Amino acid sequence: MMAKRIERTTSRTAEWTCVTRAASYLEKNPHYRSNDHIALELVPRGFKVMLKVAAFRRLFTRKVAPAGIYEYVIARTRYIDDAYRRALKDDFDQILIFGAGFDSRALRFLPDSKYTHVFELDSARTQQAKQEQYDKRGLDIPSNLTFIPINFEKESLVDKLRDNGFDKKAHSLFVLEGLLMYLDSASVHETFKLIKKFSCPQSRVVFDYVYASVLRQENTCYGEKAIYKSVSGADEKWQFGIEEDEIKSFLKKYDLTLLDHKNAHDLEKLYFTDSRDSLVGRVNGTHCLVTAESC
Repeated sequence: MMAKRIERTTSRTAEWTCVTRAASYLEKNPHYRSNDHIALELVPRGFKVMLKVAAFRRLFTRKVAPAGIYEYVIARTRYIDDAYRRALKDDFDQILIFGAGFDSRALRFLPDSKYTHVFELDSARTQQAKQEQYDKRGLDIPSNLTFIPINFEKESLVDKLRDNGFDKKAHSLFVLEGLLMYLDSASVHETFKLIKKFSCPQSRVVFDYVYASVLRQENTCYGEKAIYKSVSGADEKWQFGIEEDEIKSFLKKYDLTLLDHKNAHDLEKLYFTDSRDSLVGRVNGTHCLVTAESC
C-alpha cells in the first residue's frame, strides 16, 4: 500500500485533486465548471491567485495534467456529488468516505441534512492538514461529521469504525474515490470484505477503478500512456485494476449488485456534450465509475 508515504506527509493525489477542483470552480464553460467553492479555499493563497488567471489555469489543466484527466476528475466529482446527494435525499443513516483527502462534500451538502452522519477516513497527517485549513479559512465543521484518523499499517479499520460509532446495521453509502488503483489486490479484497461486513441490505457503494490492461501498458485508451507515466514516476503508484467487462463478477464476490457503470465515453456523453450533440471535452479513457448496492 501507499501507507508509508502518506503517514509522513499529505497525499499528493489528494492535493492534486483539490487543485483540480479549485480550477474547475473558476471555469466559465458550464461543462467544466464545478460548484466546489471549498476546494478553492483550501489551496495555498499564492496558487489560488494564479488559478484565477485563465492562461495559467489552461497551462495547468491542458499541458501539465495528462490528457483527459482534468475532464475525468470533473466528471468523477459530479458523479459522486450526485451519489452523495441521493443518499442524503433518501435519508441514508451514514456515509463513509475512504481516503477522504480534501473532500469537501460534508461542508457543501451535509448542513442540509441533520439526519445523515458522515465519517471521513484517512491518515492522520492528511486529516490534520485539512482541519488546519478549515480553521484558517474560518470554515465550520458540521456536528454530524466525524474524522477518523488511521495508521493503515498499525491500526485495525474494524476497530476504528466501531470505536467511532459507525453502525453496521445502518443504511450506508460507501465512497471510494480515486483509491482502489493505489491499493494492492489484498488490500482491495480486505476493503470490500469490510464493506460487506458493515453494510445492511440496500446500502450503496460508489467507486472508480482503472482497467487492468492499463497496468499491463497495453495503451488502448485515450491518454493512457501519459497518465501511466505520471503515476509511475510518483510515490503513489497504481497497483490494482479490473478487467474490462468483469465488474459484475468482481462485485458478486462481495454480495454487491451493479446499479450503474460509466466508462469514459459514457462520461463524455453525460457531462461534455453540448446541446448540438458536439463533444466539448475528451475524458481520459483509463477509468470507470461504478454504483453498486448490497444484497
